[in-house]
Order: sequence, then C-alpha cells, then structure tokens
Amino acid sequence: MAKGKGRRIRGRQPGGRPDMRQQIMKLQEQMVETQDALGDETVTVTAGGGVVAVAINGHQRVESITIDPEVVDPEDVEMLQDLMVAAVNEAIEQSQALAAERLGALTGGLGGLGGLGNLGGLLG
Repeated sequence: MAKGKGRRIRGRQPGGRPDMRQQIMKLQEQMVETQDALGDETVTVTAGGGVVAVAINGHQRVESITIDPEVVDPEDVEMLQDLMVAAVNEAIEQSQALAAERLGALTGGLGGLGGLGNLGGLLG
C-alpha cells in the first residue's frame, strides 16, 4: 500500500467498540457524581484509646472533634495537642483513601492512558 493509504477506523464500527469520546464523557459524569457523593460520606477516627475522635467527610472537611473531658489536663496541654494532631492526620489519610477507592474504581482501567489511572497522583 502507498504511504498514508490504508484502512481508517472512525467512530463506531458495526460490532465494534463504542466511541471513545462517549466513554470519556460517561467517565467524567461518573467521576463528578462520585466526587459529590464523597461529601456525604464520613470517616471517624480516634486517638489515645478513644479519648479524641475526629469525623471528616470525603472532601477532607472536618465535621466534628470530640474530646473526652477526662483527658483535658491544664498541666499537660501538649499531650492533648499531640492527640489532636494524630487524630486529624489519621482522619485525613482515611478520607483520602476513601476517595482513592471510590474514584479508583472508575479510573482503574485508564492505566494505559499516560498514567491517568490514578489521575496523575491525585488519588494518593
């Protein structure tokens, strides 16, 4: 065959795969829906054997912090601060893992598209 000549595949062939553009648009819609739904999901973690609890949603927004009054010691504020940092950091990590799990289920098949399977590292 001459250079530049040959069989070209356009759109949807009879019995072939759906148009790639349609697949991408559907994936975008699913991702938006999933991202919105993450705001309704909450992860709660505790630190210090349960004396500090942090609830965070799938958008990494802290919804509540609960502190057992018995752990509040004016002589040892540093311990309470350490517990708070540990609880908030763990809550963020679990919220990010939740988002990666939900969104990864949608994007997992895109590994061959220049590493978009994890959205360029945005999912963890």
